[in-house]
Amino acid sequence: MKKIGMIGIGMMGHGIASNLLKHGHHLTVLEHPGNQALDALLAAGVHTCRSAKALASQVEVLILCVTGSPQVEAVLMGEDGVLQGMRPGTLIIDCSTAIPTSTEKLAQRVIAQGGQFLDSPMTRTPKEAAEGRLNLLVGGDPELFETCKPLLSCFAENIVHAGPIGAGHRMKLLHNYVSLGMVTLLAEAAACAQRSGVDAQTFVDVLAMGGGWGAPLERLKPYLLDVDHSGLRFSMANALKDLTYYNEMAQDAQADHTVAAAVKRTLALACQETDPQTFLPEIISVIAQRQAH
Repeated sequence: MKKIGMIGIGMMGHGIASNLLKHGHHLTVLEHPGNQALDALLAAGVHTCRSAKALASQVEVLILCVTGSPQVEAVLMGEDGVLQGMRPGTLIIDCSTAIPTSTEKLAQRVIAQGGQFLDSPMTRTPKEAAEGRLNLLVGGDPELFETCKPLLSCFAENIVHAGPIGAGHRMKLLHNYVSLGMVTLLAEAAACAQRSGVDAQTFVDVLAMGGGWGAPLERLKPYLLDVDHSGLRFSMANALKDLTYYNEMAQDAQADHTVAAAVKRTLALACQETDPQTFLPEIISVIAQRQAH
């Protein structure tokens, strides 16, 4: 059993933490106002710490599950940050969604200070996080990856070695571009259906029996039929962040991103028109209320 630290007990991190405890690991988490309620974790034996520096000095493995690259950079390199307290041999596992070039630079800093690093972003939803059934896309040394698989298996069902450090975050951005791009496309079509008088159930049924079937439709279906957000508890702000990161990655690779740029614009406009923390299915209503220019 390992001494594990976690920074970022949000909707996904809470599920990861719960499953680490179920597998008998000793867990300490960073106190932060952005955390989900810790009552259940505290009752299960989790400890808390007030600074990333102090947390890093106590653990063998430190899992990061924060919003994006600015937060990862601040946690690792900021005042009282992880690198101020990390001991040689400590393993950093970054489960955040991040810009790959930032990940590579941070990993170099960790390794230069005697630590180890894996980028291990997730796919799936808070439901699967709570069930210990996440998908992990891991970048890092192959031998270190194999050594860490039993630990990662505590909270993941499918674990893929994507390549060297940074490859996990690249694959995550590719995945989220396709997934969120399809959600945005379906949302625009659903908004058009509403304004055209097409019945929502008919819209869903026809897509489901043809080329529109897939996970994006299944996740939007509860909202389309019952105005229920539970199928996709992912904010518009996070979707815009991920598409921004994808477009930056594509630019760095000198890859065409015409469609990705359009998806980003759609999400950016929706974030201007409503609360950016609204769950993504609401974008259907936002687009439906918009007048075409």
